[in-house]
Amino acid sequence: MKFSKTSLPDVLVIQPSVFGDERGHFFESFNEEIWKAQGLTSRFVQDNQSFSQKGVIRGLHFQNAPHAQGKLVRVVAGRVLDVAVDLRPESPTFGKFELFELDAVNGTMVYIPEGFAHGFAALEDSIFQYKCTGLYHKASEGGLRWDDPFLNIPWGVSEPNVSPKDQILPTFEEVFPTSLKS
Repeated sequence: MKFSKTSLPDVLVIQPSVFGDERGHFFESFNEEIWKAQGLTSRFVQDNQSFSQKGVIRGLHFQNAPHAQGKLVRVVAGRVLDVAVDLRPESPTFGKFELFELDAVNGTMVYIPEGFAHGFAALEDSIFQYKCTGLYHKASEGGLRWDDPFLNIPWGVSEPNVSPKDQILPTFEEVFPTSLKS
């Protein structure tokens, strides 16, 4: 497994070693000893999986402290454009995002720690899986509009299919009103 830093502090791209032949392929998607050897101490307590048709955008979601979640995300089938947004006001990359194209063939994963919003666009019919460092806690859930004008994320989807719940999420400026004025 190869761990690479990104433009967002603490967000990592993880490329597993994929072993393939004419029968198919195999890779290890998580190994606690390798995780700890990288200095990562997060413990995963919940696994989630979703299916999304091509054009679906999910997010941008997060959970507030003390129930914040870090996520290790990957695509089991299909291809997505994954997005992490830094929501940590003290961070030098606060309000910045990074895009990651993930697909089932190369097995690339992204670790998004607590303090980030997360979302993805299905570039084709996709099964998306994520390991979470915290349990889902409904009262702590939050989100940002997928089409937020401040973030201006290029989702790569011409006709987005967004849930009614995600369509009414607040904007970045509504969640962090004083942060944009400084």
